[in-house]
Amino acid sequence: MNRARLRTLLLATTGLTYVLLLLGIYTAAAGAGLTCDARWPLCDGAVFGLFPANWPSFIEWFHRLVAMIAGFLVIGTAYGAWRWQDDRRVRLGVTTALVLYPVQALLGAGTVLDYTFLYLTAHFVTALAILASLVLATLWYLGPRAASLRRLRYALLGVVGLYPLLLALSPGAFVTHTATVQAIYYAVGLAIFVAPLAAAAWAGLLRSPTERLRRVRLLAAVAAVLVGVQLLLGRYLYTELIRLLDATLMVTVLLLVGVAAWLTYRVDPAGAAAGSTTQ
Repeated sequence: MNRARLRTLLLATTGLTYVLLLLGIYTAAAGAGLTCDARWPLCDGAVFGLFPANWPSFIEWFHRLVAMIAGFLVIGTAYGAWRWQDDRRVRLGVTTALVLYPVQALLGAGTVLDYTFLYLTAHFVTALAILASLVLATLWYLGPRAASLRRLRYALLGVVGLYPLLLALSPGAFVTHTATVQAIYYAVGLAIFVAPLAAAAWAGLLRSPTERLRRVRLLAAVAAVLVGVQLLLGRYLYTELIRLLDATLMVTVLLLVGVAAWLTYRVDPAGAAAGSTTQ
């Protein structure tokens, strides 16, 4: 019973964190935080600024509401991870998210009070770290039974399949980067970020008599980090230098996941499958 409850908590917390990141992107792109006139935790509207006065401030308040709900879920998930199971990796993942969450809240306040390069970068990097910690904790908790060589391969090939869409939505490509387009861009980008993370986690859960899965794990982990850097670049003014770095990172990631996917075809499926049932 507790195991099923923790599984639900992990999935719900990770999913809501993904949504929260997209909502934060939309809020920033719409300039909703600016309606607070550099005030936090208050904003504008009635009763000491506790209620929104217009649509932009509603977006800001709704973002804060979802962040509060996600925070309570993180606390509950951390409690369950320490109370209902013994995997230290799962505990590490959810505890990392728990520790970073109040830091993220303070950085979010900083983006309202002083919207600068430092706060923007730190806020986004911390958000990615929280999401990555929860994704890994969830996959580790689901364990070897949820991992398979086929899923690992599909995750890597999914990166290749999604990148053309990300390219089409990139700043200065084919569409105007409105707040909605930015949210869609990051919805795709975060999916690309999560996919190699999942591949790296599954490669660690599978057991193969060769070293190929270890190489797949390393390549996938590096690809996830580079995707995170690419998504961070998208938060800045898209200069020619940023565009060049973005293209370089995209090509590098595609090469890494391509090699990793090729290696999965050289892993003995019988050995990996047999290993995935042990642990």
